[in-house]
Amino acid sequence: MTEGDSARGSRGGEGAPRLGRYHARWHRVLRFVAQRLVLRPVVSAVTTTTVEGTDNVDSLRGPFVVVANHCSHLDTGVLVSQLPYRLTKRMTVGAAADYFYSRWWVKALTSLFFNTYPIERTGGRGRNKGMSQRLLTSGLPILLFPEGTRSRDGVMRPFKPGAAVLCATSGVPCVPVALLGTHEAMPVGRFWPVPGRPRVRVLVGRPMRPHPGEPARAFSDRVAQHISTMMTMQTPYVVGDSRRGGPEGRSQEEAS
Repeated sequence: MTEGDSARGSRGGEGAPRLGRYHARWHRVLRFVAQRLVLRPVVSAVTTTTVEGTDNVDSLRGPFVVVANHCSHLDTGVLVSQLPYRLTKRMTVGAAADYFYSRWWVKALTSLFFNTYPIERTGGRGRNKGMSQRLLTSGLPILLFPEGTRSRDGVMRPFKPGAAVLCATSGVPCVPVALLGTHEAMPVGRFWPVPGRPRVRVLVGRPMRPHPGEPARAFSDRVAQHISTMMTMQTPYVVGDSRRGGPEGRSQEEAS
C-alpha cells in the first residue's frame, strides 16, 4: 500500500467518517491504558481466562480479519485485553451502530476501550457503509462477529458472509477464534460476570484464506466449521489443519 492509498483511506469519500482517530498515536496510547491497564486486570479478576494457539499467528503480518463466535458482551473485552498486544495494538472492532452508537457516552466508552467503528445491521446505505473495507485498505486489522448478534443459548449460529467477502476482496487472511465459556460466564441479560471467576478459553486458529475461485459463502461456511471444530475438540490445533499444503496450511517459514 502506498502512502497515497493510506491517505485516501483515512479521508474517505464525501460524507464518510474519517479514519484519523484509528491511526492516531494519542488514541493508541489511551487505548493501551484502557485495555491493558484497566480492562485486562478487571477481566482477569472476574474470570479465569487462558489464551491458546498464539503460535498459530506468529508469522501474521499486516491487516487481517479476526472472526469469532459471539454469545456475550464479555467476548470483546476478553479478546482486546487478553490476545497478544501485537495483534490488538491497532485492531478495530465492528460494533452495531443501532446499539453502541445511539448514545454519545456509550459511543465514547466503546470507542476508547474497544476501538470500535459502526456497522449498520439494517443493511442500508448509510454514511458508515464500507468502513470495514476502508479500515483494511488503510492497513488496520479488524475484529468481527459474523453471527451478527449474540447467541442467546451459547450455540453458534450460521455466519453471515460479510467477513469472508472482506478477506476475498482485500486479500487479507482470516484468523478464526473460538471462545469457550463466555456464555456461562456472562450470558445475555447479565451486566457483570457470574461470581466465582468462571473459566474462559480463547482458542486462536491458524489464519485461513479463500481457495482460488471459492465463493464467499463457501469460505464463510468453512471458517464457521473450523471454529465449530475448535469448540468441539476444545483445541486450536484441529485435525487436518496441517502446517503445509493449502493456503491456510503453509508453513510458518514459507509465510514469513
